[in-house]
Amino acid sequence: MIQKILNSKNPKLRMVSKPAGKIDKKVKDLIQDLKDTLKIQKDPEGVGLAAPQIGKNLRVFFVNHEGLARIVINPEILAIKTVKTKKKKADSDSTIMEGCLSLPHYYGPLKRANRVKVKYLDEDGVEVVEEFKDFAAQIILHEIDHLNGYLFVDRLIEQDQPLYVVIKSYRILR
Repeated sequence: MIQKILNSKNPKLRMVSKPAGKIDKKVKDLIQDLKDTLKIQKDPEGVGLAAPQIGKNLRVFFVNHEGLARIVINPEILAIKTVKTKKKKADSDSTIMEGCLSLPHYYGPLKRANRVKVKYLDEDGVEVVEEFKDFAAQIILHEIDHLNGYLFVDRLIEQDQPLYVVIKSYRILR
């Protein structure tokens, strides 16, 4: 069922989420809610949605971007690093204009590691160990931040980076 996404001012987004227990009907319903809610986001579109963003204090999120579609339950970061790529210097993290559905139309240049290895349960309760790279790593780290009560603006402040807002212009028809 489609749920309302909480605004960044909601204190529920600042709570550390509790581990999901067994994958029961409650968790399955939450997973479906995350999928349904993310699917309809168009302005802006989203690439991930964490349970806290729809008011559920459980360590569950859904990512869906260009072939990467994962339900992630109780994630644990095993390794995090930045590796040299042909396009980037070895000592630089990946920087993207990151945003959030809980703070729509605000973006900032956020540096994150471009590799993260995570252990998690999938929606069937099967343990998975997976390494995510580049933009996928940034999405995973963003969603894990939600589970730990952080928003991307907190990371911008830590990095002394600006926050930008997209202002839409409308044409007046006569």
